[in-house]
Amino acid sequence: MTRSFIASAVTMAVLGTGQALAADPSGTYAFDREGQHQFIQFRISHLGFSTLYGRFNDFDGSFEYDADNPEESSVQVTVDTSSVDSNHSERDKHLREEDFLYVSEYPEATFKSTSVEMEDEDTATVTGDLTLRGVTREIDLEMELINHGEDPWGNYRMGFEGTTTLTLENYGIDYDLGPQAEEVTLMLSVEGIRQ
Repeated sequence: MTRSFIASAVTMAVLGTGQALAADPSGTYAFDREGQHQFIQFRISHLGFSTLYGRFNDFDGSFEYDADNPEESSVQVTVDTSSVDSNHSERDKHLREEDFLYVSEYPEATFKSTSVEMEDEDTATVTGDLTLRGVTREIDLEMELINHGEDPWGNYRMGFEGTTTLTLENYGIDYDLGPQAEEVTLMLSVEGIRQ
């Protein structure tokens, strides 16, 4: 009886250690582009009468997560600006032109983090450089950890959501849609697969 109890305790200890190691989410993650479990959406006022929503259909990125030192984590994102989609083809054509995204001259927008400041266990301010229309400015992304763990296919996944607000004039976009349309809110939701 005692031997059996000791053997069970040792087995549980070994399994417990294995599970604890498996639960460590540290590592390099690639955005789940193939499964399209990722979104960059935006919203902006239209003349103060309504809110326009849209998204970018084509983007990619990766992040490094350090569970022991989350402030050492990092993220980078590259967006195909021609993939803008506001559910209206004529408007999307205008958004791709020089008044807005100017995709013929600047086909990509990029974000690269420079620091991470933890607010609590699951939220952080991620500061980094956003380059849009050839202009690079520092922005803050307010990020929240959604969850992490193994998926049904044996991969390890981690998901985040975040928001930031941009002043369009800072990026050379000064098309007049009214004073309430001087800023645009970006919403990012990504699911990464550990490599």
